[in-house]
Amino acid sequence: MKKNNDAFIMLPTVDFCFKELMNNPKIRKGFVAAVMGIRPEEIQETRLLPTELSRHTPDEKLGILDVLVLMQNGTRINMEMQVRYFASWSERVLYYLSNVFCSQLAEGEPYERMQKCIHVSILDFIHFPEDEECYRKIHFRDDKTGKIYSDKMEIQILELKKLPGELVSGEDIIAWMRFFSSRSREDFERMAKTNEYFEEA
Repeated sequence: MKKNNDAFIMLPTVDFCFKELMNNPKIRKGFVAAVMGIRPEEIQETRLLPTELSRHTPDEKLGILDVLVLMQNGTRINMEMQVRYFASWSERVLYYLSNVFCSQLAEGEPYERMQKCIHVSILDFIHFPEDEECYRKIHFRDDKTGKIYSDKMEIQILELKKLPGELVSGEDIIAWMRFFSSRSREDFERMAKTNEYFEEA
């Protein structure tokens, strides 16, 4: 986030800055661990994949992801940073997630090889105005029983605007949300003292 000019700070919500942060293996490992709800030490390796979605026909819509991560166990995580309000964000999420999920198999490969795909939306606008939840996980569920149909597709929504001013939480993902929401050098320096991954940033 720092440039040669010490007075300049590039915010992590800036698309270029977010991608550069995720290009750093250590920072990426820390954030992926928070997304997965596990300790960073449990992650052996993460690898960046090409972000341009394949088109099956010349007139099919082109999709370019912000960040696409492949974990050693085959799980794929698509991360999208969005600052400006986007009215059809839900549809965009489903389009991206479906494409990432379907892109796993080559012709003739069995469906059993399909691994979990997670879409992570980091939003600097209000997406769910009806409540104050700043972080949520979304799965396909049976409407009657509430049982998860499959955990192979998951959506995580991080609404930065909903972070309370004073928040006491042990969740690492909330700490990352606070990091992404930081706006001043003092904020980043304070965050760096709490986490080696923030210090790396």
